[in-house]
Amino acid sequence: MRELESLASTAGITVVGSAIQAVKKPHPRTLIGAGKIEEIRGSVESLKAQVVVFDDELSPAQQRNLEQMFCVKVIDRTQLILDIFAHRATSQEGKLQVELAQLQYLMPRLTRAWLHLSRQRGGGVGTRGPGETQLEVDRRRVRERIAVLRKRLQEVRRTRALHRVKRDAVPYPVVALVGYTNAGKSTLMNRLTDAGVLVENKLFATLDPTVRTLRLPDGGEALLVDTVGFIHKLPHDFVDAFKSTLDEVSNASLLIHVVDGSEELAGERISIVDGVLAELGAAETPRVTVFNKADRPRSQPLPRVDGAVCEISAATGTGIGDLLRQIDGLLASRQERMQVSIPVDRTDLIAAMHRGGRVVEELLNEAQTRFQVTAFVPPPLAGRIRKELAESC
Repeated sequence: MRELESLASTAGITVVGSAIQAVKKPHPRTLIGAGKIEEIRGSVESLKAQVVVFDDELSPAQQRNLEQMFCVKVIDRTQLILDIFAHRATSQEGKLQVELAQLQYLMPRLTRAWLHLSRQRGGGVGTRGPGETQLEVDRRRVRERIAVLRKRLQEVRRTRALHRVKRDAVPYPVVALVGYTNAGKSTLMNRLTDAGVLVENKLFATLDPTVRTLRLPDGGEALLVDTVGFIHKLPHDFVDAFKSTLDEVSNASLLIHVVDGSEELAGERISIVDGVLAELGAAETPRVTVFNKADRPRSQPLPRVDGAVCEISAATGTGIGDLLRQIDGLLASRQERMQVSIPVDRTDLIAAMHRGGRVVEELLNEAQTRFQVTAFVPPPLAGRIRKELAESC
């Protein structure tokens, strides 16, 4: 409920009251029971509320019935999140993704918009009224727009794939920041790379991914990607629409899972993020769990997690050095040791090894025609260097 209040606040809604009901089985017409409906209707009237927000997703019929009973606008968690996305998206890709998710949500709810025009009578030819005609036209237009958006987002995915191929040609390892929304990913991004990403104490402060160069302690470099935050009950349409953006996560060499260590529900939020990563096919990707906000008081011990762990404060810089060393070590453990002889006219290959890996030894032979190089580099870079050396022979 605190999270729902935060979502409402982010969307510009002032919360004046709340209600909770535990039910064994949701009511098919209204989700909640008749007694709770009367209680909420009384609160709406006394507090002069203008909207009622449900934490659970409502069916089109439930939403319509509740609006008739409360005489105010009724929305559910999914609609609230999509509204926030619509305000937060700034890039063309982000706007396309948000519009697609909104239309997929709207499609089964179009009946409500034209109910007042319905002239449904008995079956047979000539009985279809203007409401049904307009509804069919609207549904066709929405379907056509969804098809257009999906086609344009496929083009975006192809463009991202081309950019990824170019990155792999360098290639730098990709490190992706993931985590629950408002855990401090953007603050950490700015701390590590001076990226200048927007930082606000609001949910979904940034939607569009940002990529910056991350300099590692041993002199190597990686690409650091800041991704959109996850959340409890993440709408399925969101994952579908933001697939091109979330591909950055599934293609990363290493994940930095940023957790708000001061949050009481940190353990539950870790599980939620793990579930989304599994859905994206990134469950087996190596990761470092970073407990952020070490500068804030904590009411309980940090939850136990598997793998590498680091405790930091992205705001003050505490623990950043330790985090960089862990990133460096995990990336190095995935690198391949190679010993190659490189002609003096191909120093670009040596430069690529310096950028993408760690050069241990670099010796010029007596004839001064070739360099003998020993280095630890990512497997894709090792393959490219061997291929180019073979082609030049």
